[in-house]
Amino acid sequence: MKQIITFLSILFVFTSCDNDDSQNGDLEYSVILQGDRFNGNYDNPKENLVIKDQQTWTSLIGKMAFLSDTNSYFPDAIIDFKKYQVIVVIDEVRQYGGYSIDITKITQNNNSIFVTVEQLQPGGINAVITQPFHIVKISKTGKKVVFK
Repeated sequence: MKQIITFLSILFVFTSCDNDDSQNGDLEYSVILQGDRFNGNYDNPKENLVIKDQQTWTSLIGKMAFLSDTNSYFPDAIIDFKKYQVIVVIDEVRQYGGYSIDITKITQNNNSIFVTVEQLQPGGINAVITQPFHIVKISKTGKKVVFK
């Protein structure tokens, strides 16, 4: 009887330990574009976005004037939204250059994705109006995205 209890205890320990870490921890991402907007059209407020379709992505590219003659930015305009989603952070309009907005880490658990956003460059370098941004892509998921 002791052996049966010991065996069942060991079996219980092994079957109750769900050690699937594939849904927890750091999440890989690829930078699409990071920089500052200088084009003088600052209608975009400070915001964090999750883009899951080509139409919204194309609209953002047009709204931020990435493809204008006065800009040298050229983000990857075609994203396979069956495989990826895009994370966008746009900082407030700054009166001086040298600021940055940075996605420094993306982690996940079973229910959510957490995007850590920091300002790594403090700015104040030169008197020029800018709006920092950082755009990355991650694998498509149905999880809620939380910005920290």
